Amino acid sequence: MKYYSFSSFEQDVKILAKKIKSDFNPDAILGIARGGLTLAHFLANGLDIRDCFSLNSIHYEKTKKLDTIEIYNIPDLSKFKKVLITDDIVDSGETLVAIKKEINKLYPNLQLSIATIFYKPKALIIPNFSIREADDWIEFFWDLSLD
Repeated sequence: MKYYSFSSFEQDVKILAKKIKSDFNPDAILGIARGGLTLAHFLANGLDIRDCFSLNSIHYEKTKKLDTIEIYNIPDLSKFKKVLITDDIVDSGETLVAIKKEINKLYPNLQLSIATIFYKPKALIIPNFSIREADDWIEFFWDLSLD
């Protein structure tokens, strides 16, 4: 298990924001709850984007991968042309493939790009924007436990 600190995150978000602004420049950001919300918030600030939304998906229970992917609370994205989907990590890629498929079904003319901090090269989908390759479980600074 690797620990990912706030200071590393802060540096990485600045790099990601510059790449995203020059290569995609989205109208809105869609963070996948919960892992993608911190990245969505920071990128929205860095890119000066007010339209920052979230959706929910469940594919893991703590560190255990579930057999199903539940996607819900998809916002109305009909007035946008380019939306950036954010998540903390692309592990298997199954969740992001399912989310992208669902959004494309609802909004077929929407241009979608994906930004994550970490990705695994063997995932089903590789993000358009990413900073770090993962080869282990990542413990993020926001993974707070009240135990």
